[in-house]
Amino acid sequence: MNEPRRETIILDSINEGVFTVDLDWRITSFNQAAERITGVSAEEAIGSACCEVFRASICETDCVLWRTMETSQPIVNATAHIINQYGERIPIRISTALLRDEAGEIVGGVETFQDLTQIEELQKELHARYTFEDIVGQSPAMMQLFDILPLVADSSSTALIEGPSGTGKEIFARAIHNLSPRKKKPFIAVNCAALPDTLLESELFGHKAGAFTDAKRDKPGRFALADGGTIFLDEIGDISPAMQVRLLRVLQERVVEPLGGVKPVPVDVRVIAATNKNLAELVREGTFRDDLYYRIRVVHLDLPSLAQRREDIPLLTEHLIAKFNRLQGKAIVGVSDEVLAQLMDHDYPGNVRELENIIEQAFVLCRGGVIELNHLPPELRPTGAQGDDASRPMSLEALEKHFIAEALKRRNGSRSRAAKDLGINPSTLYRKIKSLEIDVPETDGRQRRT
Repeated sequence: MNEPRRETIILDSINEGVFTVDLDWRITSFNQAAERITGVSAEEAIGSACCEVFRASICETDCVLWRTMETSQPIVNATAHIINQYGERIPIRISTALLRDEAGEIVGGVETFQDLTQIEELQKELHARYTFEDIVGQSPAMMQLFDILPLVADSSSTALIEGPSGTGKEIFARAIHNLSPRKKKPFIAVNCAALPDTLLESELFGHKAGAFTDAKRDKPGRFALADGGTIFLDEIGDISPAMQVRLLRVLQERVVEPLGGVKPVPVDVRVIAATNKNLAELVREGTFRDDLYYRIRVVHLDLPSLAQRREDIPLLTEHLIAKFNRLQGKAIVGVSDEVLAQLMDHDYPGNVRELENIIEQAFVLCRGGVIELNHLPPELRPTGAQGDDASRPMSLEALEKHFIAEALKRRNGSRSRAAKDLGINPSTLYRKIKSLEIDVPETDGRQRRT
């Protein structure tokens, strides 16, 4: 068998697309996988200019093969998309290298590319499975919230959302509104902590012309603007006792009195309140009225901190990367294993908002297809001596072992329930228990007859 024929057979046996170019950027070989992915035959491709055949999103602005030819440095796992012969957008992962002859002289370049369409579809399916409106999660705590949100939305009862700052209380409030019969009416959000009493009263209830010096004309309040819809009162734990009395009357009688007005105005509004404080504790301290507390706490949602649902961090990271790819026009594939381990190990005092800021900063610094440790904020990069185990985050294997053990413990040893919590097949869980040498509870979670 002659050498060129042998090389063709080898290239055609590879599942990834492969093509080579000479120093004039003319294609010199084009394997069967490249034909399949691009829809262009080898006969058409060979001899043609690379850019005419391989129409990738980065060809004109940041051609990775050109970078390799210029710097002599290979590129690994860059991401882009091509438009195939049928006009379809195909996401791909690219690697490049120099092509040398027997004497070591550079005679061209080689590029391999992988079709990521199926991977992208699987990611979309996974994302849809664990997404509720704009809320992302697969932890037991989040799945329980997903189960009750439609029921909460279907009612007209006042709801209280409690949770630390950065957990997404407004996103939950919007989800409730968007799922409710009021979804075609306004959703009005007010930050009660941002305004002093006099301004907050005017903002919520409106005012009549002449009610105070600068009141030149009537102004409707946020309650009136939300009529028929939902008003979201964020940071309700920060309002004054006087404002608590005004708000209580609105909730009891469903009317508002604009400043300077003499006639109550009826409103049809669903109220959703939120706070990062413990309102029950404020009631015990006497700084928050108990009658208002019980009026707004008809339905109660308690949002977990990110540290309480660490198993959601990989999914949230994927979600945020997809979001910033859309916003910034980038094609970052994901994070390295070291970065994911570091993200899993962080405590997140700022919760989901802090994770979002971390990923956004990484997008600013990342010029390749994968976010690495040097793209993270300094406080998240490993410090200390290489041999200092205490200074390094847990490995992904150790984190996986920890989460499986916690799920088994939480489910009293029930493999099927633990597998459901973890979002994996029970048979996969059995294999991981064995391979990771996880100590399982003596009980298997089933009640035994005595």
